[in-house]
Amino acid sequence: MSVKFGLIGGGVMGEALLSRLIAQKIYLGSEALVSEPDSSRQIYLEEKYGVSVTADNRLVFSQATEVVFLAVKSQIFSAIAQELAEVLETAKPLVISILAGVPISNLEAAFPNIPVIRAMPNTPLTVGEGVTAICLGAYTKAIHQETARQIFSAVGKVVEVPETLMDAVTGLSGSGPGYVALFVEALADGGVAAGLPRAIAYQLALQTVHGTAKLLQETKIHPAELKDRVTSAGGTTIAGIAQLEAAGFRSAIIEAVKAATARSQELGK
Repeated sequence: MSVKFGLIGGGVMGEALLSRLIAQKIYLGSEALVSEPDSSRQIYLEEKYGVSVTADNRLVFSQATEVVFLAVKSQIFSAIAQELAEVLETAKPLVISILAGVPISNLEAAFPNIPVIRAMPNTPLTVGEGVTAICLGAYTKAIHQETARQIFSAVGKVVEVPETLMDAVTGLSGSGPGYVALFVEALADGGVAAGLPRAIAYQLALQTVHGTAKLLQETKIHPAELKDRVTSAGGTTIAGIAQLEAAGFRSAIIEAVKAATARSQELGK
């Protein structure tokens, strides 16, 4: 069977995507080829997902007929691009990159006249609950756009943005799981400070965040409306919110997104 999906980089993000694509039968294991330098990792991926594995990135690029997915560290992109230059004359798959800070201009310079899509997923994709922003290169067509949407829909939601907004996406959803994790930890610490056992406080904090996000998503109500619904006159919630406002909670979150966006812009240079 021919190779349709090629994956360069069998790390956490690459494996998460691969596992969901195979589980949802978007690609069969026999249709995927993964390049991974670590021999123990090669054996693991081959045995768990039934994929072919190699240490040769060129083999992946030359054999994949539909998509080559780049999931390596941004720092080694130049080296990999030079390596793949040898097979560019004969191979023209769609290239999808999740390399942070590597703009489409760099990708298209490395893969001339080849359709390129830049993507910024976040870590919840490892459990199928990610959100991925994509932006399209000059040579992408509707069929390439649909392929990218199908791939990333396997691990969560997909939005399309112009590349000028990718740093903002990085600052919000790319870095956002870190902010949310910090909030869950703080919420649990607050429970412990109020007298709850650690395990129960953590369980309450985690489910409260999870349930609130699901409630907002399914009911489509605005967060401000939900806040108003649970904030009664002279009650406990307004007392807590008053403390958050006094501490500049909302402003701190806004500034965190702005700072992460600025850092993403610096790394891109």
